[in-house]
Amino acid sequence: MVLLMLCVCMGMVAKRKPVAVIITAGQSNTDGRVSNAELPTYIKERGYRHCWWSYGSDTISGNGRFERYWPRVAKPDNTERWGYDAVVYYLIDQHIKRDFFVVKESLGGTAIDTACTSTSQMYWSASPEFLASTAAADKGGKSLLKAFTENIGACIDNELSHQKGGYEIKAFLWHQGESDKKMAAHYYDNLKAVVAYMRTYLVEKTGDERYAHLPFICGTYSLKSRDRSTQVVDALHRLAQEDPDFHVVDIEDATIQRDRLHFDAKGAELLGKRVYERLMEIVGKF
Repeated sequence: MVLLMLCVCMGMVAKRKPVAVIITAGQSNTDGRVSNAELPTYIKERGYRHCWWSYGSDTISGNGRFERYWPRVAKPDNTERWGYDAVVYYLIDQHIKRDFFVVKESLGGTAIDTACTSTSQMYWSASPEFLASTAAADKGGKSLLKAFTENIGACIDNELSHQKGGYEIKAFLWHQGESDKKMAAHYYDNLKAVVAYMRTYLVEKTGDERYAHLPFICGTYSLKSRDRSTQVVDALHRLAQEDPDFHVVDIEDATIQRDRLHFDAKGAELLGKRVYERLMEIVGKF
């Protein structure tokens, strides 16, 4: 009997699934600009039971630590806000009914191209020259990619690598591009470099070659957005045509706030549902 129980326990350990990890980045529509008072009723009623996140923004670092997820932004005047990803995480939470992890880096008004105006002069640029010239945003520098990857690495070292069943990064969620409108002609090359940088970092950090093909899922912009650029949208679709692991979720029909830039509650919810649907098509079962 003891031997039988031991075998059963060993079998359970062997079948333990890796914990799922989502990495998320972008500017204000990723950071979240909808009041938490306008969260969908189903989220208010059920909340998040299994989602843990590590959030960095501007000079604030996730420090490689996770906390139970509830949407917020790093804005002292109004922290209680959410973006489309809050809906994605809720739907994952309801679907898998076990713990999963999110590492997020987001800051409103930020560009990839250093020739564009960007909040606090912080950029997503993967240019080797730019990266060599500055430190991570949370360490006094201007690089949001360095802040993001350093936090991902710390999360792997501190928490994810200690999971009994291991971990698996499922996808990279991205919504950004409004601040690159001025240099829209460069957006294809700039974003392609960001995707390559992130995948290369993950392969080198984990030793797992699968991350060279990590799914990258990005949303477009409302047709009503004052900062929507046709060239930026075309760049996204060009990347999707060339890279089978790059996926575009169209959201041109989304409703937006009076500022004609940020998704309103219905728009953010719609994008969240569409991103989740695409995620499930790509990765299948978690």
